[in-house]
Amino acid sequence: MKVQERLINYVTVRTPSNEESEMVPSSTCQFDLARKLEKEMEELGLTEVVLDDKCYLYGKLPATEGKENIPVLGFIAHMDTVSDFCDHEIRPVITENYDGGELILGTSGLVLSPKEFPHLTELKGRTLITSDGTTILGADDKAGIAEILTMIERIQTEKLPHGTICVAFTPDEEIGMGAEYFDLEQFGAEYAYTLDGDSEGEIQYENFNACKAEFEIRGFNVHPGEGKDTMINASLVAMEVNNCLPSMETPRGTEGYEGFYHLISMQGEVGEAKLNYIVRDHDKAGFEERKKTLRLIEKNLNEKWGEGTVTLKITDQYRNMKEIVEKHMHLIGHAKKACETAGVTSLVLPIRGGTDGCQLSFKGLPCPNLGTGGHAFHGPYEHISVEGMEKSVEILLALIKEYTEE
Repeated sequence: MKVQERLINYVTVRTPSNEESEMVPSSTCQFDLARKLEKEMEELGLTEVVLDDKCYLYGKLPATEGKENIPVLGFIAHMDTVSDFCDHEIRPVITENYDGGELILGTSGLVLSPKEFPHLTELKGRTLITSDGTTILGADDKAGIAEILTMIERIQTEKLPHGTICVAFTPDEEIGMGAEYFDLEQFGAEYAYTLDGDSEGEIQYENFNACKAEFEIRGFNVHPGEGKDTMINASLVAMEVNNCLPSMETPRGTEGYEGFYHLISMQGEVGEAKLNYIVRDHDKAGFEERKKTLRLIEKNLNEKWGEGTVTLKITDQYRNMKEIVEKHMHLIGHAKKACETAGVTSLVLPIRGGTDGCQLSFKGLPCPNLGTGGHAFHGPYEHISVEGMEKSVEILLALIKEYTEE
């Protein structure tokens, strides 16, 4: 099966995870794809195929004779998607010989344009896969799944020598829980790569340190005609909280290694209000300074409005995998050589986000991230090129060859 055929086959199975759920996995629909993949993995000749009760799917391709002592490599992708723009059937649209200009997405009224996405001009002549503009596509991260299983099929049909290869597909990555119940012993790899990046050739081993911050504001609500020196409007205090933060240190105003505060939701009335942020920074010291800033805001506003008016809760989410992976730089060196072999320019970039590999690295499985050929994830403008996916498969095959011939 061609890699694009696999992707189209997978994205039509909707698998949004649910951040509000307390179940594991957070949505039962993820099992629909997992069972489909379980069957396909068995048909491809993988052994020890296990789908556990938390929707983690594992399998192995045993080493070819004489290659049993090669380091055991693993490849990981996630089955869930974001819940945004995923409330109805996903209809993939294939555009052959894309002209590099504006592309109307179905009848949605949305236009995929180089004005917002300058890289589109570089995709001229390629075959693009998009949604119809009313949903996400789901290439994040079903492209990674498609590329891993296409790589496995190529190894089998072309009888390529290899060490033991481990495969795993995880649930709930999009809500930060993809590595929570990952069974390292069942997986069995010494090193691994997640396939969860953007452009083909991306190699990422630096990610944000991450936490979420929740402000709860308790107001004092009285009749507005009698509010002089008495009323505390919780919504206005919430606005003060946000105004205390540096206005340019948001996702829109930052790039590369620059961190940010991101207000993701807010609710407010006179009596109470809530602000929910995610906070990110690649630098560990800078990350701690950001948390200190939040605590200072809590302290100062309580001094102004009265103790207990503002309550801050900070929850750490993941750490920068660099401190683990930099001890195993062969993972990056071999990935760069694999890109060269596949005729792709390697792009060693920091992740402005996180992957399952962030947490898995700290659990003892060094796990950098590779690109899949996709772009504009998490929204209706999501797109991927067939050629980018094919190149990603070639990179995986070259990577396995690097370790086999080491």
